[in-house]
Amino acid sequence: MTVHLHRGDLPDGFDFGAAVAVDSEAMGLRLHRDPLTVVQLSAGDGDAHVIQLARPGYEAPNLKRLLTDPAVLKIFHFGRFDIAMLEVYLGVRTGPVYCTKIASKLARTYTDRHGLKDVTKELLSVDMSKAQQSSDWGQDALTPEQQAYAASDVLNLHRLKDRLDAMLVREGRMGLAQACFDFLPARARLDAAGWEDVDIFAHS
Repeated sequence: MTVHLHRGDLPDGFDFGAAVAVDSEAMGLRLHRDPLTVVQLSAGDGDAHVIQLARPGYEAPNLKRLLTDPAVLKIFHFGRFDIAMLEVYLGVRTGPVYCTKIASKLARTYTDRHGLKDVTKELLSVDMSKAQQSSDWGQDALTPEQQAYAASDVLNLHRLKDRLDAMLVREGRMGLAQACFDFLPARARLDAAGWEDVDIFAHS
């Protein structure tokens, strides 16, 4: 694993190919209270690119261009949160997207354990550490442990997608999954607009 740390934005001309794994870190889990601080990316090649965002301006044109590129699939785990954060702080509507957590819930109906650590452990036999999840992601210099944690959240998403796709096809749920992925940016926009705690499809 190689971690490339970038300040503010991706370098010019960087190519992630047809699909890029994406994750983010913030100062908490409240969309409009807790600032977005870090975005990490991987092409699935064993390298991770960790971007410390420049606050409060969030001028990251190369990153924004990638997130909105219709030719590049963005792979998330629990993309609902990340996509909403990217919209609130970077002002972009990310797409097209794939979410391994949604895929897991549709394919792995034999379990209720759909966290990234659990899915990665079962499907890839990789044991991830979550020790840095709640650390200070707003500090000027990320620790080596934080960098390694950020990288670990994106390094396996391409392989997870492949395994989950095979399961979805086997169970006849690939079309349903794709419909969910297509709707996910709209669900994130609802969260960003204040409906994060409301199920608009519920009867009451």
